[in-house]
Amino acid sequence: MAKIFQVSARAGMTRVVEPIARALLRAGVTPNAVTVAGTVGVLVGALGFGARGHLVAGALIVTLFALTDLLDGTMARMSGGSTKFGAFLDSSMDRVADSAVFGAVAYWLATQGNHSGVAAALVCLAAGGLVSYVKARAEGLGMTCNVGIAERTERLLIVGVGGILTGLHVKPALEIALWLLAAVSIFTVGQRMTHVYRQAQQLQPDGQA
Repeated sequence: MAKIFQVSARAGMTRVVEPIARALLRAGVTPNAVTVAGTVGVLVGALGFGARGHLVAGALIVTLFALTDLLDGTMARMSGGSTKFGAFLDSSMDRVADSAVFGAVAYWLATQGNHSGVAAALVCLAAGGLVSYVKARAEGLGMTCNVGIAERTERLLIVGVGGILTGLHVKPALEIALWLLAAVSIFTVGQRMTHVYRQAQQLQPDGQA
């Protein structure tokens, strides 16, 4: 099943950020510095704006700085490939940023007395962590796991659209987006576990259960 955010769209975004990546590299900026800066920007958008109910501003800031995830990867590729620490830092900062986004959303919804929305946000937080963990664990065991309908880009896009619409007074939009995201995230976990199971069966020596 294809990802929500199609490969062609990702390739188009890469072409847009390549000139920026080259300029930053020429200026001596490292991919790791961009990774950290992007995370700080997401924290400002989520905790400084989203958690206080400024949903449109928060969503736009988070989206802008989340794009650095594509920028630092492009910079790493242009400079000869990502280092092991760079890959570790990028993955770790993604988890920090995601926790801030969904934690901020859950906090704001709690201040509004929206218990269903809080539950949805917490499910998204847990399922999003599982999506990433399953991939990391599979790769740690020597298998691939680049499958799933909703990866990180798709998850942030869905919650961002919901936040903007709610900020524009389409009140149920954020809660609907969160429950939709919870569903596709859980589905993605299932896709990845199935994919890894099939690989494990193929790699299993004959005669072993």
